[in-house]
Amino acid sequence: MNFSENLKSTFHKVSDALFADLKSNEEANLNLHGEDSLFVRFNNNKVRQNTHVEQMSLGLMLNKNQRTSSVNFSITGNLEDDLKRALHWLGEARQECELLPEDPFQVAILNNGASEVSHKGCLMPDQDLISAITGPAHGADLAGIYSGGPLIAANRNSKGQNHWFSTENFSFDYSLYSGEKAVKGLYGGTEWIQCELQNKIQESKNLLSLMSRPKKVVPPGAYRCYLAPAAVSEIATMFYWEAFSYNSYRQGTSAFKRLADKEKSLSPMFNLRENYGLGLTHAFNSIGEVAPNELDLIRQGHLETLLVSSRSAKEYSLTGNKAESNESPRSLEILGGSLEQKDILKELGTGLYLSNLHYINWSDRMNARITGMTRYACFWVENGEIQAPIADLRFDESLYDCFGENLVALTRKQEVEPTTDTYESRSFGGSKIPGMLINNFKFTL
Repeated sequence: MNFSENLKSTFHKVSDALFADLKSNEEANLNLHGEDSLFVRFNNNKVRQNTHVEQMSLGLMLNKNQRTSSVNFSITGNLEDDLKRALHWLGEARQECELLPEDPFQVAILNNGASEVSHKGCLMPDQDLISAITGPAHGADLAGIYSGGPLIAANRNSKGQNHWFSTENFSFDYSLYSGEKAVKGLYGGTEWIQCELQNKIQESKNLLSLMSRPKKVVPPGAYRCYLAPAAVSEIATMFYWEAFSYNSYRQGTSAFKRLADKEKSLSPMFNLRENYGLGLTHAFNSIGEVAPNELDLIRQGHLETLLVSSRSAKEYSLTGNKAESNESPRSLEILGGSLEQKDILKELGTGLYLSNLHYINWSDRMNARITGMTRYACFWVENGEIQAPIADLRFDESLYDCFGENLVALTRKQEVEPTTDTYESRSFGGSKIPGMLINNFKFTL
């Protein structure tokens, strides 16, 4: 059996044994996360680290006497050993439940059905990967990290619920350097297409050559800007910080509270949704509820819905929409517009071309105002032609402005950016994002 088949067999046998050991006043929910990953780190277009990681973990939630205990533990794939671990941690969860107060908003464990989704990837064979990357980057100082392989999530509970999701994907997060100057790139997905990587690296080389021009110091002010998809994606990370959480809205900490209260709106061109059809993550949440394949969050500039978990639904007496407990987007898509790639510089005219942003944070959460810095391959453009790289700038901008009345156009082409998070394990998720042309984007330093 391959990794996926072996892990599925182990998961079902361990969960069956654990559920069989439950007492009449106990209900349990199990989540599986597994990966079989190759990691290769590059520096100066050479391999600096090459390692393989196979790891599996289980998350157990036990409901007992209106109390909830959650524990996470690793498993090995050895059935006898994993059965012992599961029963040990079930005992620990039982003891913890005896010490906890009753939870008035405990979500009951229910049977939310069964599902099985598998995305078969077409990854570059391990033995060919090095040359596939270093070849196109020949002559450049490339640094980056490749991670790829099978990634699995599954959920079962003692009521009969059974979900399985597997995918084979990869990401190659890299930068090309020329001294202190750099251009950043990302290539990822479920199918490795060599010409696509070659084109991306060549585009990065072209931008890096432009970085050799004398740097222009742009004074603080408001400028017409083009934000490439990677820059827009960095701004969109702020949506994960409670912006669409119903619980945060009720507590007054959501950055989009004024949008939800219809005091504010965004541009009619701005449309944002959860889209699990992208295949970046599973539609079921940690308690096995299956979210709609598509869920509009903002339509034509107006808030359609916030993300409501079953816990919030119980606390505030309303209907949930199968959101995760943290009520954060998991597979975000900003719909594209009509701006063609070939017309970007012409439509920008004179202003700033921003490839990347970083250090983004809220500067005024209640007014959806963010601050951050330009980063990597950002240029001054005059009359539709790139003139010079710019010295770093700090911006301070309201999302109500840049995604509102100052939004001029969105690119027709959207780019899929899978998450590159590898803390503890490779992560599911990502986004599909267009570029944006924006007027009066404000820089303060």
